[in-house]
Amino acid sequence: MNQTDASIGVFPIIISLVIAVLMIAAMWKVFAKAGQPGWAAIIPIYNIYVLLKVAGRPGWWLILFIIPVVNLVMSVILALDVAKAFGKSGVFGFFGLWLFGIVGYPVLGFGSARYQGPAAA
Repeated sequence: MNQTDASIGVFPIIISLVIAVLMIAAMWKVFAKAGQPGWAAIIPIYNIYVLLKVAGRPGWWLILFIIPVVNLVMSVILALDVAKAFGKSGVFGFFGLWLFGIVGYPVLGFGSARYQGPAAA
């Protein structure tokens, strides 16, 4: 293995780590704006539970995220509800949070969006 092969393998790892840190920081801010503990962003399953609470959905919906195909539908519904909870449109929820979450969550977390309460309540 030469120097070029090693650098090709390291570059995607560095990019992935940068994206992971950005998403954790964005989710942390989103949770903090919603009055939830920001550290919940780093706990794998608990962060979905907290996101359900932010959206106003019951905690037992977490079970639905385990079922294949159903989890896709549930994630779209959750993204729409989170967007509405922050005063954004359903279009932002679908495209910004569900399809391009890497852009949408930083917009919610670091932008001027304010939490207006659970949308599904």
